[in-house]
Amino acid sequence: MSLTAALVDIESVSGNEQRIADEVERVLRPLAHLRVERVGHSVIARTALGRPERVVIAGHLDTVPLADNLPARRDGSRMYGLGTCDMKGGVAVALRLAATVPEPSRDVTYVFYECEEVEADRNGLGRMSREHPDWLTADFAILMEPTNATVEGGCQGTMRAEITTTGQRAHSARSWMGSNAIHAAQPVLARLLAYAPRVAEVDGLTYREGLNAVGIAGGVASNVIPDRCAVTVNFRFAPDRDVAMAEEHLREVFDGFEIEIRDSAPGARPGLDVPAAASFVSAIGRPPMAKYGWTDVSLFSSLGVPAVNYGPGDPNVAHARHEHVEVSQILECEERMAAWLTR
Repeated sequence: MSLTAALVDIESVSGNEQRIADEVERVLRPLAHLRVERVGHSVIARTALGRPERVVIAGHLDTVPLADNLPARRDGSRMYGLGTCDMKGGVAVALRLAATVPEPSRDVTYVFYECEEVEADRNGLGRMSREHPDWLTADFAILMEPTNATVEGGCQGTMRAEITTTGQRAHSARSWMGSNAIHAAQPVLARLLAYAPRVAEVDGLTYREGLNAVGIAGGVASNVIPDRCAVTVNFRFAPDRDVAMAEEHLREVFDGFEIEIRDSAPGARPGLDVPAAASFVSAIGRPPMAKYGWTDVSLFSSLGVPAVNYGPGDPNVAHARHEHVEVSQILECEERMAAWLTR
C-alpha cells in the first residue's frame, strides 16, 4: 500500500503532472523487459515478447483540485486522500504489474497519461492517439477506472444540447404587449417529464438511457418580459447509438423547437465477445456490469480496440472530500490481473 500512498502524496492536479510522470518514468526505465516512451507528461511502457495478443492497461495520473485531502492517510481498512479512488490505486496496480510480471502470457502496453479530468483537447491519451497511434494498437484494453473491482463494459455516450424558446420583450406592467419566452419553455419541460428513457441490451449488458434538463437560463430584469429562454439538456445514450443517431433522437423529441448541439462524445460497446475480454472477465470472477457514465474506453473503441473499465475504488466517492479506497480492493485487483497475465 506504500506505493499507492506515495503516488497520492505527489500532488498532480490536472496540468501539474510533471513530477508524477518523472517518478513513473524513473521507476520504469530500468526494467529491461519494457520499452519506455514519453510524450509530454504521459508515459508508456511495452513488452515485446511476440505474443499472439496485446493488451493495454491504462490509467490517468491527474486528479481534480485539492479539497484539504492530502497527504494520504490510512484508517483501518481504508486509505483516504485525493486520488486514492480516482485513480492512483489503479495506477499503483498497473505499476506493480509492470514491474513484477516480466513475461506475461500476452504482450502488454502500460499507459500512464495526463489531463483526463479536464477538457478533451488536453487529454494525454488523446494526444497519443493523434501523434503515436501505433503505441495504442492492441486487441483489448483495460482502463483502471474505479469500479469496485468489478468489470464494467463499454460506456454510455453523452450529448449536451440547448433548446431555445423566443418571445417579445415588453414592460412587465403591460405584459400583454409582449410574449414570455420563459413561459414558452413549459412544453420543453413537459416533454422531458413525459419522456420514457430507453433500456437497451448491448452485448449482454443492460444500459439505461437518460434525458434530463440540467440548466435553464432566461430573464432580462425584474420588470421586463423576457424574449429568450434556453433549456440545457443532457442525453446519456446506450452504446448501440452513435452520435448521429443520438442527435436525430433529440431532434425528434424536441421537434418544433430550436435546438443546438453544444458538445457530444460517443459511447463504447463492451466488446466482451473478444477472446481476451472473455478471458479477463473469467479471471475476475464476477459478472460484468454496464458502465454508467463516459470514460476513455470511448477513445479505445474509436481506435477499434474493445475496452472495459476495471479498478479498485467506489466511483461514488471519486472527487469527494472524503475520497478513499478499500485497501483490499487494491490487493484483489493486483492479484487477479497478475493471475490473468500469467495464465
